[in-house]
Amino acid sequence: MTCAPHRFPDSRPLIVHVLHRFAVGGLENGVANLINRMPRAKFRHAVVAMTEITDFRSRIERDDVQYIALGKPAGHALRLYPALVRLFRSLQPAIVHTRNLSALEAALPAALAGVPVRVHSEHGRDLADLDGSNLRYRWLRRAFSPFVHRYVALSCELERYLVDAVGIAPYRVAQIYNGVDTLRFRPADAGREAVADSPFNDPKYWVVGTVGRMHAVKNPLALVEAFLRALDTVPEARARMRLVMVGDGPLRAQAEARLEAAGARQYAWLPGERADIPELMRGMDCFVLPSLAEGVSNTLLEAMASGLPVIATRVGGNPELVVDQVTGTLVPCGDVDALVAAINGYYALPDVAREHGRAARARVERKFSLDYMAHRYETLYTSLLGGRLHSRPGLKTT
Repeated sequence: MTCAPHRFPDSRPLIVHVLHRFAVGGLENGVANLINRMPRAKFRHAVVAMTEITDFRSRIERDDVQYIALGKPAGHALRLYPALVRLFRSLQPAIVHTRNLSALEAALPAALAGVPVRVHSEHGRDLADLDGSNLRYRWLRRAFSPFVHRYVALSCELERYLVDAVGIAPYRVAQIYNGVDTLRFRPADAGREAVADSPFNDPKYWVVGTVGRMHAVKNPLALVEAFLRALDTVPEARARMRLVMVGDGPLRAQAEARLEAAGARQYAWLPGERADIPELMRGMDCFVLPSLAEGVSNTLLEAMASGLPVIATRVGGNPELVVDQVTGTLVPCGDVDALVAAINGYYALPDVAREHGRAARARVERKFSLDYMAHRYETLYTSLLGGRLHSRPGLKTT
């Protein structure tokens, strides 16, 4: 008779990543990148979404990750606390890592369940708190701070906010930048790369583009207005300049309607959500991020890694990524005229655009690699599991 093999318990520490929703987005992309790059032999992972998990889970390449969606309705998660306590006791994670304010309250059930290490990350802000001045949000972060051992701020600006505005002790805050996969996101071999379904593959075109959720905080309508003005102010722009806006959301229809009303719909391509972002980046000549608020933008780093000159608003962590007039151009938030000038500048001076794109790629390779990011998190998790919760100062990037 043949006996079934004995299965030993998996001794790897489990990290449970808790977030609002696991779908297309910069925060979620960062989680996927981190799980993919962490040493498989050292940690296990689970993703817990307060609301839902979409097919974005396919971005995670590992086959040993658990996915749990809680289906939380709008509002406070108090009713989910008993279920979260039961879930954490069942999973027995070594670390629960919550992300952004919408998931922070899961730190309390994690503490009640006896999870030994609780980490919380701040990735950026939304439309309700663009500058971090919302007193209620500050109070909520302060109220849950006793249940968090260590904070991670994705930018120096967010680190200052946690320390100065929220009142978190500096030694409890680690600052770790997002990383980007420089193999997936790389410059085109020669000129722009042809993109499936794109109407603008002809080399005669000059393509300015963006990638992101079509939500108000991303301010996509500002790019539409800037593009329309550029068409009217640059000689021969209607023959060569084209706009690509990749992503979906409530403002997509408004963007299309504005282009239609201006008689410029044929000069723009809005394909919605796409999975071939690296190829789309290589099909652009210039990248624009017109956001009203940002933490550390994965998309901006991906554009830089793709060798594109970038135009970004001077908000959040953007000035920490973009060296103005070296790797791209920073413009004031909400200033459409400045966006027009920056777009026209790169259109008129392609040599400068290429120089800035090369410098952007070099900066990403030097400071924002995916392996470096994964190493920083591995070091943080390992130190916390080693019990040095109160003696080790916050990690700093260099």
